[in-house]
Amino acid sequence: MPKIESRLDPASESFAANRAHMLALLAQLRATEARTRARSAQAGPRFAKRGQLLPRERVELLLDPGAPWLELSTLAGWCQDEDEAARAPEKTVPGGGTIAGIGYVAGCRCLVVADDAGIDAGALQPMGLEKFQRAQEIALENRLPFIHLVESAGANLLNYRVEHFIRGGKGFYYLARLSAAGLPVLAVVHGSSTAGGAYMTGLADVVVMVRGRAKAFLAGPPLLRAATGEIATDEELGGADMHATTSGTCEYLAEDDAQAIGLARAHMARLRWAEQNLPLPGGAAPAYAADELLGVMPSDLKKPVDMREVIARIADGSDFLDFKPDYGPATVCGHGAIGGLRVGFVTNNGPIDPAGATKATHFIQHCCAMGLPIVYLQNTTGYIVGRQSERDGMIKHGSKMIQAVSNASVPQITVHCGASYGAGNYGMCGRSFGPRFVFSWPNAKTAVMGAEQAANTMAIVAEEGARRRGAEPPAAMLDAMKAKIVETFERQTSAFYTSGLLLDDGVIDPRDTRAVLMLTLSVCEEAARRRVQPVQFGIARP
Repeated sequence: MPKIESRLDPASESFAANRAHMLALLAQLRATEARTRARSAQAGPRFAKRGQLLPRERVELLLDPGAPWLELSTLAGWCQDEDEAARAPEKTVPGGGTIAGIGYVAGCRCLVVADDAGIDAGALQPMGLEKFQRAQEIALENRLPFIHLVESAGANLLNYRVEHFIRGGKGFYYLARLSAAGLPVLAVVHGSSTAGGAYMTGLADVVVMVRGRAKAFLAGPPLLRAATGEIATDEELGGADMHATTSGTCEYLAEDDAQAIGLARAHMARLRWAEQNLPLPGGAAPAYAADELLGVMPSDLKKPVDMREVIARIADGSDFLDFKPDYGPATVCGHGAIGGLRVGFVTNNGPIDPAGATKATHFIQHCCAMGLPIVYLQNTTGYIVGRQSERDGMIKHGSKMIQAVSNASVPQITVHCGASYGAGNYGMCGRSFGPRFVFSWPNAKTAVMGAEQAANTMAIVAEEGARRRGAEPPAAMLDAMKAKIVETFERQTSAFYTSGLLLDDGVIDPRDTRAVLMLTLSVCEEAARRRVQPVQFGIARP
C-alpha cells in the first residue's frame, strides 16, 4: 500500500505555534481532571476512618495491573454546575460524580463504572446520569460485561428536577437489557444504594456487598418514618447481612472493600468470558512520530490543513490508499489499518462539495460491502454553499451522504480533530448519527457555523428587516448584537464545553489517538465475533 510522504516541517514557526497552542489546551485539560481527582481525594481521611477505599482506589484494585484502561467522559458537566461560582473554567469540578471506562478485569474486557462517593457523597448529578447511561449504551452495543461499584447518596432532593427522575429510569432499562442480552452485570455495593439506586443493585445478575457498610433499600429510615411511621435501623432495613441471609439480594458477602473487589474479580474469572478476547492489536508503527500531531492543527481553524498528515501519524506504517484522490479532492477517503485492523478513513481538507459528498457516499457504501469499520477525522466547515453548488445539487448529494452515514452497517468511530461546523458535523458522523465512539482533540470546535459568520448573518438580517420598515439600524446596536452572538458561540464551541454536555466520549491528547482507536476498534471487532447467550427477560432472582 502507498505510504504517505509527510510535508509537515517540525522546525517551522507555524509548527511551533501550533504545538504551543495545543500544549496549553492539554495543560488546561489535565489541570481540570486533576481538580476532580483532588476533590475526591479530600475525602481520604474520612474513608480511611471507616475502613474504606476511595473510589479510584477501588477501580485501580479491580482492574488488571498494566492492562489498557480507557477512561471516558472525564469532562462530563464541565461548567454546568448548579453553583454559579463553580461554572468558571478554573473552578469547575467535572466528571458527573462518576468514574467510567473500558478496562480488563480478570482478563475480561469490561465497562466499569464507579460512583465517586468522595464528591458530595456520590449524590447523583444531572450529567452523571447521562454519563452512566452512555456507559451502559457502550456496553450493550459492544457486548461488554458491565461492572458497577456502588456507593451513592442518591438524588439530591434540594436540586430535584422531574425530568431527571423520568430520564433516570433509562438506567434501569439498560441494566435489564444488558442482562437479557447475555452480558454479565455485576454490582459491588460499598455503601448506600438507596431508593432508585437500590435497583442498581437489584437489577444486577450478581451482587457483592460489604458487611457493615453496604445498604440497599427502597426507602431509607427517614423516608420510611415519614411515609409509614415505622422505625428501623439501616442494618435492619437493608444491611448486607440481611440481604445475604434473608432477602437473597446479595450473592457474595465481603468484610471490606478489598475483599469485595477480590470476589468480583474471582467471579469474572469463572465466566469463561476472556476465552473469546481478541489479542491486543499490534500492526506496524507509523513512519512519523505521534508527538508531531501536536503541531498539525492551527489555532485558527480557518487555515487549511492536509489531514493526510494526521493519517500518516496514526495508520499502520503510514500506509494509505487514496480513494478517488482527484475527484472531490477536498473530501479525503481511503484505505488503511490501525493496530492490524483494516479500516476506511473519511476526512476533510475543506468544505464538502457535491463531488466530495458523492465520493464519500460511494466509499461508505463500499466499506459496508467489504465489512470495514470507518474512522471519521472531522475537520470541516460544512457543506459548501453558493449559487453554483446549489445548481450542482449540493442538497441532494449531501443528503445521500447523510443517508449512507445513517444506515452504515459497520462500526463507525469519529474523532473531532478541528472544525465541525454545520451539517458537516452530521455528514461526518457526529454524535447524533450513532457512531460507536466519539472523541475530540482539545482544540476542536463544534457549532452550526463560525461565530463571526453567525454574527454577520444576523446583522444582515437585522439591517434588511429595519430597512424594509423604512429605518436605518443604529451601528452601535448592530455592533452590540454581533458581540453578543460571538460571545455566545465562542463559549459553546470549545471541545471542553461540548464534552461537558456528553456530546463526545472524551477529550483526548492527539498523541493518544492511535492507541484510543486501536482499543476501540478492537472492542468493535471483538463484539462482532463474540458469541453470547441472550435470554428473554434477563436474570431474575428467585
